[in-house]
Amino acid sequence: MDMSSFRNAVVSLPGKERVASTPFGARIVIHATAAETGGALGMWETFTPPGHGPAPHTHTRETEVFRVIRGLYRFQCGDEAFDAPVGTVVVLPPHVPHSWRNIGDEPGQMFGTVTPGGCEQLFIDIEAFGADTPEKIAVIEARLGIINDITLALGLTGPQPR
Repeated sequence: MDMSSFRNAVVSLPGKERVASTPFGARIVIHATAAETGGALGMWETFTPPGHGPAPHTHTRETEVFRVIRGLYRFQCGDEAFDAPVGTVVVLPPHVPHSWRNIGDEPGQMFGTVTPGGCEQLFIDIEAFGADTPEKIAVIEARLGIINDITLALGLTGPQPR
Protein backbone atom coordinates (compact mmCIF):
# COMPACT_ATOMS: atom_id res chain seq x y z
CA MET A 1 0.00 0.00 0.00
CA ASP A 2 1.51 3.29 -1.08
CA MET A 3 -0.53 5.94 0.68
CA SER A 4 1.94 8.58 -0.53
CA SER A 5 0.46 8.19 -4.02
CA PHE A 6 -3.01 9.11 -2.72
CA ARG A 7 -2.82 12.89 -3.12
CA ASN A 8 -6.04 13.84 -4.92
CA ALA A 9 -9.75 13.55 -4.15
CA VAL A 10 -11.54 10.65 -5.77
CA VAL A 11 -14.91 11.89 -7.02
CA SER A 12 -17.70 9.71 -8.41
CA LEU A 13 -20.32 12.06 -9.87
CA PRO A 14 -23.92 10.95 -10.48
CA GLY A 15 -24.34 9.88 -14.09
CA LYS A 16 -20.57 9.62 -14.63
CA GLU A 17 -19.85 6.54 -12.52
CA ARG A 18 -18.02 3.48 -13.83
CA VAL A 19 -20.49 0.66 -14.41
CA ALA A 20 -19.27 -2.94 -14.22
CA SER A 21 -20.64 -6.43 -13.52
CA THR A 22 -20.64 -8.82 -10.57
CA PRO A 23 -19.78 -12.53 -10.95
CA PHE A 24 -23.54 -13.25 -10.79
CA GLY A 25 -24.30 -10.71 -13.54
CA ALA A 26 -25.73 -7.83 -11.51
CA ARG A 27 -24.92 -4.20 -12.20
CA ILE A 28 -22.31 -2.59 -9.98
CA VAL A 29 -21.07 0.99 -9.88
CA ILE A 30 -17.42 1.55 -8.94
CA HIS A 31 -16.82 4.71 -6.88
CA ALA A 32 -13.14 4.34 -5.88
CA THR A 33 -10.35 1.83 -6.47
CA ALA A 34 -7.17 0.79 -4.70
CA ALA A 35 -5.22 2.31 -7.61
CA GLU A 36 -6.85 5.69 -6.91
CA THR A 37 -6.51 5.57 -3.10
CA GLY A 38 -2.94 4.35 -2.73
CA GLY A 39 -4.34 0.94 -1.78
CA ALA A 40 -6.34 2.27 1.18
CA LEU A 41 -9.77 1.16 0.01
CA GLY A 42 -12.14 0.22 -2.77
CA MET A 43 -15.76 1.40 -2.89
CA TRP A 44 -18.79 0.45 -4.95
CA GLU A 45 -22.58 0.14 -5.03
CA THR A 46 -24.16 -3.17 -5.92
CA PHE A 47 -27.67 -3.49 -7.38
CA THR A 48 -29.03 -6.96 -6.68
CA PRO A 49 -32.08 -8.57 -8.31
CA PRO A 50 -34.37 -10.54 -5.96
CA GLY A 51 -32.97 -13.98 -5.18
CA HIS A 52 -29.43 -13.11 -6.26
CA GLY A 53 -26.07 -12.67 -4.56
CA PRO A 54 -22.55 -14.08 -4.69
CA ALA A 55 -21.70 -17.71 -4.06
CA PRO A 56 -19.96 -18.39 -0.74
CA HIS A 57 -16.41 -17.05 -0.90
CA THR A 58 -13.49 -16.00 1.27
CA HIS A 59 -11.39 -12.86 0.98
CA THR A 60 -7.76 -13.44 1.95
CA ARG A 61 -6.71 -9.80 1.80
CA GLU A 62 -9.45 -7.41 2.86
CA THR A 63 -12.20 -6.60 5.33
CA GLU A 64 -15.52 -5.94 3.60
CA VAL A 65 -18.16 -3.45 4.79
CA PHE A 66 -21.72 -3.21 3.44
CA ARG A 67 -24.57 -0.78 4.13
CA VAL A 68 -28.02 -1.82 2.93
CA ILE A 69 -29.62 1.07 1.02
CA ARG A 70 -32.65 -0.75 -0.42
CA GLY A 71 -34.13 -4.22 -0.02
CA LEU A 72 -33.66 -7.07 2.45
CA TYR A 73 -30.53 -9.21 2.44
CA ARG A 74 -29.61 -12.43 4.20
CA PHE A 75 -25.93 -12.76 5.11
CA GLN A 76 -23.97 -15.86 5.98
CA CYS A 77 -20.62 -15.36 7.73
CA GLY A 78 -18.94 -18.54 8.92
CA ASP A 79 -21.64 -20.46 10.84
CA GLU A 80 -23.77 -17.38 11.46
CA ALA A 81 -26.77 -16.32 9.35
CA PHE A 82 -28.70 -13.08 9.80
CA ASP A 83 -31.05 -10.76 7.94
CA ALA A 84 -30.04 -7.20 7.06
CA PRO A 85 -32.87 -4.74 6.35
CA VAL A 86 -32.41 -1.17 5.07
CA GLY A 87 -29.94 0.80 7.18
CA THR A 88 -27.99 -2.25 8.37
CA VAL A 89 -24.19 -2.08 8.30
CA VAL A 90 -22.33 -5.40 8.08
CA VAL A 91 -18.56 -5.77 8.54
CA LEU A 92 -17.19 -9.08 7.22
CA PRO A 93 -13.77 -10.28 8.36
CA PRO A 94 -11.11 -11.64 6.01
CA HIS A 95 -10.38 -15.38 6.04
CA VAL A 96 -14.00 -16.29 6.97
CA PRO A 97 -16.29 -17.75 4.27
CA HIS A 98 -19.32 -15.56 3.64
CA SER A 99 -22.11 -14.81 1.19
CA TRP A 100 -25.23 -12.72 0.92
CA ARG A 101 -28.47 -12.78 -1.06
CA ASN A 102 -31.32 -10.36 -1.73
CA ILE A 103 -34.23 -12.20 -0.09
CA GLY A 104 -36.79 -9.45 -0.79
CA ASP A 105 -39.23 -9.10 -3.69
CA GLU A 106 -37.70 -5.85 -4.96
CA PRO A 107 -34.26 -5.03 -6.37
CA GLY A 108 -31.75 -4.45 -3.58
CA GLN A 109 -28.94 -1.93 -3.30
CA MET A 110 -25.90 -1.95 -1.03
CA PHE A 111 -22.92 0.34 -0.66
CA GLY A 112 -19.70 -1.67 -0.31
CA THR A 113 -16.21 -0.79 0.86
CA VAL A 114 -13.10 -2.94 1.24
CA THR A 115 -9.95 -2.15 3.15
CA PRO A 116 -7.33 -2.42 1.98
CA GLY A 117 -8.61 -1.90 -1.52
CA GLY A 118 -8.15 -4.43 -4.29
CA CYS A 119 -11.03 -6.83 -4.76
CA GLU A 120 -13.13 -4.12 -6.46
CA GLN A 121 -10.85 -4.81 -9.42
CA LEU A 122 -12.78 -8.07 -9.88
CA PHE A 123 -15.83 -6.18 -11.17
CA ILE A 124 -13.76 -3.96 -13.45
CA ASP A 125 -11.85 -6.94 -14.88
CA ILE A 126 -14.99 -9.01 -15.49
CA GLU A 127 -16.21 -6.15 -17.68
CA ALA A 128 -12.83 -5.33 -19.28
CA PHE A 129 -11.96 -8.92 -20.20
CA GLY A 130 -15.48 -10.09 -21.06
CA ALA A 131 -15.21 -12.84 -18.43
CA ASP A 132 -18.47 -14.59 -19.22
CA THR A 133 -17.99 -18.05 -17.68
CA PRO A 134 -17.47 -19.15 -14.07
CA GLU A 135 -14.01 -20.44 -15.07
CA LYS A 136 -12.88 -17.11 -16.56
CA ILE A 137 -14.20 -15.26 -13.51
CA ALA A 138 -12.44 -17.73 -11.17
CA VAL A 139 -9.05 -16.90 -12.73
CA ILE A 140 -9.61 -13.21 -11.87
CA GLU A 141 -10.88 -14.08 -8.38
CA ALA A 142 -7.84 -16.25 -7.64
CA ARG A 143 -5.47 -13.48 -8.75
CA LEU A 144 -7.21 -11.16 -6.27
CA GLY A 145 -7.02 -13.62 -3.36
CA ILE A 146 -10.69 -14.64 -3.43
CA ILE A 147 -11.34 -18.32 -2.70
CA ASN A 148 -14.55 -20.18 -3.59
CA ASP A 149 -15.68 -23.62 -4.76
CA ILE A 150 -14.75 -22.88 -8.39
CA THR A 151 -11.25 -21.53 -7.67
CA LEU A 152 -10.65 -24.60 -5.48
CA ALA A 153 -12.04 -27.05 -8.08
CA LEU A 154 -9.81 -25.54 -10.76
CA GLY A 155 -6.76 -25.75 -8.46
CA LEU A 156 -6.26 -21.97 -8.60
CA THR A 157 -6.15 -21.50 -4.81
CA GLY A 158 -5.36 -23.45 -1.66
CA PRO A 159 -7.99 -24.85 0.71
CA GLN A 160 -10.27 -22.49 2.60
CA PRO A 161 -9.70 -21.98 6.34
CA ARG A 162 -12.53 -23.32 8.50
